[in-house]
Amino acid sequence: MALPHFQGIFPPLVTPLSSPDKLDVAGLERLIEHVLSGGVHGLFILGTTGEAPSLDHNLRKELIQRTCRQVRDRVPVLVGITDTAIVEAKEMSRLAANYGASAVVLAPPYYFPNSQTELVEYIERLAPALPLPLVLYNMPTHTKTMFELDSLQRLMEVENIIGFKDSSGNMLYYHQVLSSLSIRPDWSVLMGPEELLGEAVLFGGHGGVCGGANLCPQLYVDLYEAARWRNIERVLDLHHRVMRISSTIYRVGKYGSSFIKGLKCSLSLLGICDDFMSEPFHRFYDVDRARLHELLEELGVTVSNPYPASDDPVMTSLMR
Repeated sequence: MALPHFQGIFPPLVTPLSSPDKLDVAGLERLIEHVLSGGVHGLFILGTTGEAPSLDHNLRKELIQRTCRQVRDRVPVLVGITDTAIVEAKEMSRLAANYGASAVVLAPPYYFPNSQTELVEYIERLAPALPLPLVLYNMPTHTKTMFELDSLQRLMEVENIIGFKDSSGNMLYYHQVLSSLSIRPDWSVLMGPEELLGEAVLFGGHGGVCGGANLCPQLYVDLYEAARWRNIERVLDLHHRVMRISSTIYRVGKYGSSFIKGLKCSLSLLGICDDFMSEPFHRFYDVDRARLHELLEELGVTVSNPYPASDDPVMTSLMR
């Protein structure tokens, strides 16, 4: 069976919650249809933007089941299986396969730092045991471990590993990864930070895992297509719009969780899903929520109902 090759925009879906251990099911359904209506090429659940490390395993299982059932093979669904325990990673991958996911995504186990030798040997043992193809996820700010280039090139020899998502923000490293594709030309290399999406695709990357595509999916799809077809003028215009999102709604609040809070609060203001955060984090208080409301209006996003979620989100020019 041919291994999949992923290209395009794969939103790292936020996880709509109504309490610490309960999904906002109606919100999840609206969110999935919202991003699919923007023309995205796939979904990535249980990633950083989805608050995966803070979610209990039963909730993760329910999220996988509901997402795959609703998507119904319209686009590929990628499922994060990163865990500190290899047994849990294997179990989550088995569930993902049973529910119809297309691939699983794995970052280095967090908490204890890994040596490169240990990391490579861990993945070499794990990948062949997985029932789905594997995409590696480089997130050194959160895992304390970087996939060094030599390690990545060695892992390219593992057949079941089919791609790489890089969230390091290091473009020199990203170009070195692209240069290594001579080893595995079938690999997909996806950019994490959306601020680098245009550049990444212009130089040969295959797409992006863009958090802002939860909010404005078509904007990121359009940027990907413009970069893919080398329409530089349009890339510059769309990149500017992406940077406006990055420099506004991701900057409300003081802490590293602000970008997730900003996305969830924006989606709540648009009536798509609840903005409840997994503990120990909490949703924006009224002052920050009001500020985000103002910023969305400035960005050209009409907020139809600024507090309770409604069934009729109103999206305007920025999302086209």
